[in-house]
Amino acid sequence: MIHLSDKGRDYIQRVRDLGLMIDAAADTIDATRDLPPQLFAALRACGLFRLVQPTEYGGAELDPPSLVQVIEAVAQHDASTAWCLGQTNICAMTSAYLEPAVAQDIFGPDTGILAWGPGPGEARVVAGGFEVSGKFDFASGSRLASFLGAHVPVIEPDGTRRLGANGKPMTYTMFFPKRAALVRDTWQVMGLRGTGSDSYTLTNLFVPEAYSLPRYTARQPRVSGKLYVFTPSTLYASSFAGIALGIARAVMDAFVKDVKDTTPRGASRTRGENHVIQSQVAQNEARLRSARMFLLGSVSDIWDEAQNTGELTEEQLVTIRMASTWAIQCAREVVAQLYGAAGALAIFNSRPFERRFRDIHTVTQQIQGHPAHFETVGQILLGREPDRPMFTF
Repeated sequence: MIHLSDKGRDYIQRVRDLGLMIDAAADTIDATRDLPPQLFAALRACGLFRLVQPTEYGGAELDPPSLVQVIEAVAQHDASTAWCLGQTNICAMTSAYLEPAVAQDIFGPDTGILAWGPGPGEARVVAGGFEVSGKFDFASGSRLASFLGAHVPVIEPDGTRRLGANGKPMTYTMFFPKRAALVRDTWQVMGLRGTGSDSYTLTNLFVPEAYSLPRYTARQPRVSGKLYVFTPSTLYASSFAGIALGIARAVMDAFVKDVKDTTPRGASRTRGENHVIQSQVAQNEARLRSARMFLLGSVSDIWDEAQNTGELTEEQLVTIRMASTWAIQCAREVVAQLYGAAGALAIFNSRPFERRFRDIHTVTQQIQGHPAHFETVGQILLGREPDRPMFTF
């Protein structure tokens, strides 16, 4: 059964109340590659950037299945808006692990937004903290952010890499005000144009030790909420899958509403009367519903169990990874088939297909949707050591 909490219903209603505003802004978002200030302010006023922050800090601490459904609801209106919310909300999960004063400085009250992207870079140990240098890319939501993060190896004073308890090199996340970085507009892309996923560079930036966290290692949150049994990576996977499902649902609904009574050039019957298209619509509806049920049903069951056990098992991690990647790939198939069935109508900006076609094919290029995850899952199911980790922290 798919779980949706009362708090989740409340936030979905907030999304519905903003739906017309998001729809009206979609073309501007695509053209300017950013969220309009009025929409950004409305999203923040509704608490949609604080979905998984601890209740102790004024956040919603929304349960995972409800979070996925809220992000999915936003994506039905605009995928870039949903992606910015998914990325920055899950970045903000780090507030549960930081010292309270640091978390308050970065995120509160109701103003701070954090974004980050992958390196390369490094952090050299100095008195009181680190000097961080590097170039970082794909920082979704960074144009909205007040703080940025950098995932870097730590270099000790003797030049060696810091090692963890397992003897392997450690990676830390460093947090710093956005104004401390040199941000470059590098986001000229095919889809998800409005995420503003820019690049930034740092040169010997001092970061106090309290503004850092180790990654890829188990650690206890400083708050009591059970949400933090889930890691950021498991929520990234399931939430971004929710975005893909939201895009596909919007395309399916638009096709049924706007295309079924149109007649292709040279045809004697409408698309809705075409037997091939009838079959395609039915199969894609089944594909979309089953992928959604697999994702949300799995996350709901795992959430129910994890509240009691306080941990995620390998089997549960496999299920989240498999269901998330499957949902993203199924959503792509739905959009691609219906785009083709719409014929020449699909290529016009005035129709609701062209932007979503670009968006879903950009989602599938992101690491959460990569088909290589099926190889990793298959290796585990067959009792073999996987070539790559299923999740990072």
